[in-house]
Amino acid sequence: MTQPAASARRRLAMPAWLTRLVLPVEAVSRRDVGRRLVQLVVGLWLYGVGIGLMVRAEIGVSPWDVLTLGIQQQTGLGFGLIIILTSAAVLLLWIPLRQRVGVGTLVNGLLVGPFAELTLAIVPRVPTADPATWWFRVPLFLLGLVVLAIATGMYITARFGPGPRDGLMTGIVRVTRWPIWLARTLIEGSVLVVGLLLGGPLGVGALIFAFGVGPVVGRTLPWFDRRRSAAEAREAARVAALQG
Repeated sequence: MTQPAASARRRLAMPAWLTRLVLPVEAVSRRDVGRRLVQLVVGLWLYGVGIGLMVRAEIGVSPWDVLTLGIQQQTGLGFGLIIILTSAAVLLLWIPLRQRVGVGTLVNGLLVGPFAELTLAIVPRVPTADPATWWFRVPLFLLGLVVLAIATGMYITARFGPGPRDGLMTGIVRVTRWPIWLARTLIEGSVLVVGLLLGGPLGVGALIFAFGVGPVVGRTLPWFDRRRSAAEAREAARVAALQG
C-alpha cells in the first residue's frame, strides 16, 4: 500500500461501547467502504461455492468440512446451519483470547454456511460407485479448491477483520507465542480428529487440500492485496483532489 493512501485512512464513527467489542473500520471514503463491502460479500459467496464444490466431489474435504460432515451425520442438521453454529462456537473461544471481532468476522460467520448450502442444492450429487466419475470428480474438487483460494484472497483483502477460524489461530499465536505453523497444525489436526470420530469422511482430497491450498492462496492473496492497495490509492487521490 502506498503511504498517501495509508495516511488518508480515517476511522468511521462508531458508538464507544461498540468499539470495545468490534475492530474499528478504517477507510479512505464512504465509497471505499461500499466497494470493500461488495468485495467481502462476493469473496464469502465464492468461499461457500468452493466448499460446496469440494463436498460434491466426494473425494475428501478440508478438516473443518470433515467436522461439519461428521456433525451432520450425527445430528441431521443442514450443512450450512452447522457451519454457522461452528463459527459461533469458535467465536466463543475468542473470549479468553481477548480477540476482538471485525465486521467481516460476523459477516463471514453468517454467510459462508448459507452460500455453501445453496451450492450443494444447485450442484447435483455425482455417482461415486462408478469409477469413471473420477474423471469428473477430481477436476470438480480442484475447481472448488481454486475458487476457495481466490475467495480467501478477496475477503481477507477487503480488510474488515479475520474470519472466525483465522482469528482463533492468530489469537492463539498472540497469547502463546507459538509459531503460526504450529498453531495452525494443532487447530486443523484437532478439528480433523474430532470430525473423523464423528463419522466425517477422509479421502485423498484432504491431502490435496492440505498441500494445495497454501500455494494457491500464496498467489491469489498478494494479487488481491496489490489491487486493493492500488484502488485505495486512486480513491485517496480523488478525495484529496475534491478537498483541494
